[in-house]
Amino acid sequence: MDTLSKVVCPVCARGCIILQGKAGACGKYVLTKNGLEETAPGRFLIVCSISIETMPVLHFYPMAKFLQITTTGCNFQCDGCVSTSFVRELSSATSALTYYSAEDLIEKAREESCEGITFVMNDPLASYFTFLDTARKAHAAGLLVGCSTNGYFTKTSAGQLASCVDFMNIGLKGFNDESYMACGVPCISPVLKSIVFLSEKGIHIEISCMFKKNQEDDIADLAMWLAFLDSDIPLQIMRFMPLESAPADEEPSIAESEELCRDLNRILPYVYLFNSPGTALLDTRCPECGNVLISRDFYGPMGAKVKSSVLTQGKCPCCGHPVPIKGISPRDSFREQGFMGGYPFTRALEMIEAILIALGITKEKDVLNVWESVLSSGGLENFHKEIQNIPGYFSSIQKFGSIAGRETEAERLIRYMKSFTVQIQEKLGSTTKKPRVYYAMGKPLFCFNGGRFENQLIEWSGGISVNKELNLDGRPGETISAQTLNKLDPDIMFISSFLSNSLQTVYKECQEAGVTCKAVRSRQIYKPPYPNIDFGSPRWILGLLNAANILHPELFNFDIKQEADCFYRTFYHCDFVPGDLNLSFAKPGCRWQWEKKETVSVEMNRSKNTAAALL
Repeated sequence: MDTLSKVVCPVCARGCIILQGKAGACGKYVLTKNGLEETAPGRFLIVCSISIETMPVLHFYPMAKFLQITTTGCNFQCDGCVSTSFVRELSSATSALTYYSAEDLIEKAREESCEGITFVMNDPLASYFTFLDTARKAHAAGLLVGCSTNGYFTKTSAGQLASCVDFMNIGLKGFNDESYMACGVPCISPVLKSIVFLSEKGIHIEISCMFKKNQEDDIADLAMWLAFLDSDIPLQIMRFMPLESAPADEEPSIAESEELCRDLNRILPYVYLFNSPGTALLDTRCPECGNVLISRDFYGPMGAKVKSSVLTQGKCPCCGHPVPIKGISPRDSFREQGFMGGYPFTRALEMIEAILIALGITKEKDVLNVWESVLSSGGLENFHKEIQNIPGYFSSIQKFGSIAGRETEAERLIRYMKSFTVQIQEKLGSTTKKPRVYYAMGKPLFCFNGGRFENQLIEWSGGISVNKELNLDGRPGETISAQTLNKLDPDIMFISSFLSNSLQTVYKECQEAGVTCKAVRSRQIYKPPYPNIDFGSPRWILGLLNAANILHPELFNFDIKQEADCFYRTFYHCDFVPGDLNLSFAKPGCRWQWEKKETVSVEMNRSKNTAAALL
């Protein structure tokens, strides 16, 4: 039999023509003498248990526990992608991947009492043959199977999966060809065809759609299209988080996003809002009587978590209206640990990258070597614990500096940051005047967990963190009642610089919710002047200075803009331009670029044993 010299890839609707020995656009399939093969079959970056709402899927087996599987790569190239770290930057040959056969995954799912297996975070189209094999065997073994995908299937790939997949979250980039061209593919048509085909095959479908500023009409058209297809399909609105090179002005406010969802509810009965801490629009309400059937809370980027449910069967207990939620059954809540489960994993890699860039690293391959060392030695769990306090953060800088061969630069960064922490502690001395401070995220009632780093900033800048007086279990926190906040009665309130809200809106929401604590009465609500200077990056030192100014104006008067200028020149070797800042932890601004794009070597510059010893 003659060896094929080229083949049209049957996996994705891009239809790449793959030449012998070459790969297509996603880099995950290569044509060999044996035909089209995956570049890293059966090798996974993440295998861990999650609750289904973390995918997120909301109308299928609520609170069910699934085994998440994740690889690397994607068939799209989307600006501002939340998964850039392992979609674009980690290669298929990275040492951070671990081999699991389909049988291994099935056994692990059963050992961890999972109801099924789901492919999440990067697209299964980038590991199609591995996922198809796993799906077929897991389905035959009686497990449920699902995935999150951009839906850019061919008729062949969609047809093969339709026989062994039970549920999907299909993420749309918009509802026009232009949105897809921006991701490197020609048009939206294959996605819409896939939705229709898979829905007709009886697969449970939920649609998520990115919402960028001023795209209300586009998403309304999508809602009308879905209403014509099947009005029971849930529509998840993903409020855009400008990351990487995405400009900050593309981020709609939480208030704007909530208004859009309320308008969409006139078209579709089930519309949900993500990436908006504290919103009530993650709840499932009865379309007939408005009764809250399932209450949910924000659970990190793209995630939700069930707080309570009154559903015992597929109808509203108040009015009897049918509710199209499958697999309703009493289940215990499952809480993912640390950075594992869903998109917090991506934030972990970005936080490591943030430290490395501040150490002067400007080449992707140097960051990848550290990521591989950390992931290969199981260092993420320890990292999650360390970065919740200031001494631990300094320790992380030292460790990553050692792995990267940047010990001198690490010590320099630590000395710089310690010069401020020591100065603040000395000036505070034995002061007993410590205001009570509450730290929220997004909306005023979404309260950070007491163990979060932001509360450490408050204590190190001379305040008392009232968040620590609550026993919260959410990630990164939970929505509390106005009565609880009023009882805490903080003197000062801070709103996080990540997934934030305008102060005007926060005051308005406090009034509407009945929040009357001292911070509201005295107009003492603040937010950091720049994004991500209170967590996720060494730039938190600026957040500490800002907090010290606010909590103790009699002692401190740091010029935050001047200190930011100094930090950027010293550690990023570039100017501080506020207009270039977005929500990326790692990148100094949306215009910042790696020194040069190059083929990344997967050889680690340190042994796994060295990394394990350090971590």
